[in-house]
Amino acid sequence: MTEMTETAPGWLSREDLELTRARMPIIYVDAVPVRADASGVVTHVGLLLRIGSDGTVSRALVSGRVLYKERVRDALMRHLEKDLGPVALPHVPASPQPFTIAEYFPEPDVTPYHDPRQHAISLAYVVPVTGDCRPRQDALDLVWFTPEEAASPMVQQEMIGGQGVLLKQALAYVGCLP
Repeated sequence: MTEMTETAPGWLSREDLELTRARMPIIYVDAVPVRADASGVVTHVGLLLRIGSDGTVSRALVSGRVLYKERVRDALMRHLEKDLGPVALPHVPASPQPFTIAEYFPEPDVTPYHDPRQHAISLAYVVPVTGDCRPRQDALDLVWFTPEEAASPMVQQEMIGGQGVLLKQALAYVGCLP
Protein backbone atom coordinates (compact mmCIF):
# COMPACT_ATOMS: atom_id res chain seq x y z
CA MET A 1 0.00 0.00 0.00
CA THR A 2 1.39 3.40 -0.96
CA GLU A 3 1.04 6.08 1.68
CA MET A 4 0.20 9.61 0.66
CA THR A 5 2.69 12.06 2.11
CA GLU A 6 2.35 15.82 1.79
CA THR A 7 5.37 17.03 -0.17
CA ALA A 8 4.95 20.77 0.33
CA PRO A 9 7.92 22.29 2.17
CA GLY A 10 7.37 22.49 5.91
CA TRP A 11 4.87 19.65 6.18
CA LEU A 12 5.66 16.39 7.91
CA SER A 13 4.20 13.01 7.10
CA ARG A 14 1.63 11.79 9.63
CA GLU A 15 4.20 9.41 11.15
CA ASP A 16 6.91 12.09 11.33
CA LEU A 17 4.48 14.52 12.96
CA GLU A 18 3.50 11.96 15.59
CA LEU A 19 7.18 11.24 16.32
CA THR A 20 7.98 14.95 16.54
CA ARG A 21 4.98 15.66 18.79
CA ALA A 22 6.19 12.93 21.14
CA ARG A 23 9.64 14.50 21.48
CA MET A 24 9.39 18.29 21.37
CA PRO A 25 6.98 21.22 21.62
CA ILE A 26 5.30 22.33 18.40
CA ILE A 27 4.82 26.05 17.64
CA TYR A 28 1.25 27.21 16.97
CA VAL A 29 -0.67 30.44 16.51
CA ASP A 30 -4.10 31.07 18.03
CA ALA A 31 -6.17 33.94 16.62
CA VAL A 32 -9.27 35.52 18.13
CA PRO A 33 -11.12 37.14 15.21
CA VAL A 34 -12.96 40.29 16.24
CA ARG A 35 -15.13 43.02 14.77
CA ALA A 36 -14.45 46.53 16.06
CA ASP A 37 -16.32 49.80 15.73
CA ALA A 38 -14.85 52.97 14.18
CA SER A 39 -13.07 53.86 17.43
CA GLY A 40 -11.45 50.44 17.72
CA VAL A 41 -13.69 49.04 20.47
CA VAL A 42 -14.32 45.32 20.04
CA THR A 43 -18.02 44.71 19.43
CA HIS A 44 -18.02 41.03 18.45
CA VAL A 45 -15.85 37.92 18.71
CA GLY A 46 -15.95 35.21 16.06
CA LEU A 47 -15.90 31.58 17.22
CA LEU A 48 -15.76 28.56 14.95
CA LEU A 49 -18.11 25.65 15.39
CA ARG A 50 -16.24 22.36 14.88
CA ILE A 51 -16.87 18.64 15.16
CA GLY A 52 -14.02 16.73 16.79
CA SER A 53 -12.70 13.36 15.67
CA ASP A 54 -14.78 11.82 18.46
CA GLY A 55 -17.98 13.46 17.18
CA THR A 56 -18.21 16.16 19.86
CA VAL A 57 -19.24 19.66 18.82
CA SER A 58 -17.26 22.58 20.23
CA ARG A 59 -16.50 26.27 19.76
CA ALA A 60 -12.94 27.12 18.79
CA LEU A 61 -10.51 29.89 17.97
CA VAL A 62 -8.60 29.99 14.71
CA SER A 63 -5.55 27.87 15.40
CA GLY A 64 -2.78 26.00 13.65
CA ARG A 65 0.89 25.13 13.34
CA VAL A 66 3.68 27.39 12.18
CA LEU A 67 5.55 25.67 9.37
CA TYR A 68 9.30 25.33 9.08
CA LYS A 69 10.72 28.56 7.57
CA GLU A 70 7.33 30.29 7.83
CA ARG A 71 7.05 33.71 9.43
CA VAL A 72 4.53 33.98 12.28
CA ARG A 73 2.69 36.70 10.36
CA ASP A 74 2.36 34.37 7.36
CA ALA A 75 1.14 31.51 9.58
CA LEU A 76 -1.53 33.80 11.06
CA MET A 77 -2.69 34.89 7.61
CA ARG A 78 -2.70 31.29 6.31
CA HIS A 79 -4.81 29.99 9.20
CA LEU A 80 -7.18 32.96 9.14
CA GLU A 81 -7.78 32.44 5.41
CA LYS A 82 -8.06 28.66 5.84
CA ASP A 83 -10.68 28.98 8.59
CA LEU A 84 -12.48 32.24 7.74
CA GLY A 85 -12.22 32.31 3.94
CA PRO A 86 -10.22 34.35 1.45
CA VAL A 87 -12.21 37.57 1.86
CA ALA A 88 -12.20 37.84 5.68
CA LEU A 89 -9.77 40.79 5.33
CA PRO A 90 -7.80 40.32 8.58
CA HIS A 91 -5.75 43.26 9.88
CA VAL A 92 -2.51 41.75 11.17
CA PRO A 93 -0.05 44.48 12.19
CA ALA A 94 3.28 44.72 10.35
CA SER A 95 5.06 43.52 13.48
CA PRO A 96 2.61 41.24 15.27
CA GLN A 97 3.04 40.89 19.01
CA PRO A 98 1.05 38.19 20.82
CA PHE A 99 -1.19 39.20 23.71
CA THR A 100 -0.05 36.03 25.50
CA ILE A 101 1.71 32.73 25.04
CA ALA A 102 -0.30 29.61 25.80
CA GLU A 103 1.51 26.40 26.69
CA TYR A 104 -0.57 23.32 25.91
CA PHE A 105 0.42 20.08 27.67
CA PRO A 106 -0.65 16.51 26.89
CA GLU A 107 -1.34 16.00 30.61
CA PRO A 108 -4.33 17.91 32.01
CA ASP A 109 -3.95 20.37 34.89
CA VAL A 110 -0.31 21.36 34.23
CA THR A 111 -1.56 24.65 32.71
CA PRO A 112 -5.09 25.75 31.80
CA TYR A 113 -4.34 24.58 28.24
CA HIS A 114 -4.56 20.92 27.29
CA ASP A 115 -3.90 19.07 24.02
CA PRO A 116 -3.74 15.29 24.47
CA ARG A 117 -1.70 14.92 21.26
CA GLN A 118 1.27 17.06 22.18
CA HIS A 119 3.18 19.72 24.08
CA ALA A 120 2.54 22.89 22.08
CA ILE A 121 3.52 26.53 22.48
CA SER A 122 1.00 28.93 20.97
CA LEU A 123 1.43 32.62 20.28
CA ALA A 124 -2.03 34.16 20.74
CA TYR A 125 -3.35 37.20 18.83
CA VAL A 126 -6.48 39.31 18.64
CA VAL A 127 -7.07 40.00 14.94
CA PRO A 128 -9.68 42.44 13.64
CA VAL A 129 -11.43 41.27 10.48
CA THR A 130 -13.58 43.49 8.27
CA GLY A 131 -14.54 41.27 5.35
CA ASP A 132 -17.03 38.53 4.73
CA CYS A 133 -16.17 35.47 6.82
CA ARG A 134 -17.23 32.07 5.54
CA PRO A 135 -15.85 29.09 7.46
CA ARG A 136 -13.91 26.54 5.48
CA GLN A 137 -11.97 23.35 6.04
CA ASP A 138 -13.28 21.48 9.09
CA ALA A 139 -15.31 24.35 10.56
CA LEU A 140 -19.09 24.03 10.30
CA ASP A 141 -19.91 27.63 11.06
CA LEU A 142 -18.60 30.93 12.40
CA VAL A 143 -20.79 32.68 14.95
CA TRP A 144 -20.26 36.26 16.10
CA PHE A 145 -20.79 36.83 19.84
CA THR A 146 -20.75 40.04 21.82
CA PRO A 147 -17.91 40.07 24.37
CA GLU A 148 -20.48 39.43 27.12
CA GLU A 149 -21.90 36.42 25.29
CA ALA A 150 -18.40 35.05 24.53
CA ALA A 151 -17.44 35.24 28.22
CA SER A 152 -20.69 33.60 29.36
CA PRO A 153 -20.54 30.19 31.07
CA MET A 154 -22.65 28.68 28.28
CA VAL A 155 -20.14 29.59 25.54
CA GLN A 156 -17.14 28.89 27.77
CA GLN A 157 -18.27 25.30 28.43
CA GLU A 158 -18.49 24.71 24.66
CA MET A 159 -14.75 25.44 24.30
CA ILE A 160 -12.22 22.69 24.88
CA GLY A 161 -8.52 22.45 25.69
CA GLY A 162 -8.43 25.73 27.58
CA GLN A 163 -9.44 27.90 24.64
CA GLY A 164 -12.18 29.42 26.79
CA VAL A 165 -9.47 30.66 29.17
CA LEU A 166 -7.53 32.05 26.21
CA LEU A 167 -10.67 33.78 24.92
CA LYS A 168 -11.24 35.45 28.30
CA GLN A 169 -7.59 36.59 28.32
CA ALA A 170 -8.11 38.09 24.85
CA LEU A 171 -11.23 39.92 26.04
CA ALA A 172 -9.33 41.28 29.03
CA TYR A 173 -6.46 42.33 26.75
CA VAL A 174 -8.78 44.45 24.59
CA GLY A 175 -10.64 45.84 27.63
CA CYS A 176 -13.88 43.94 27.01
CA LEU A 177 -14.01 41.36 29.78
CA PRO A 178 -17.44 41.87 31.40
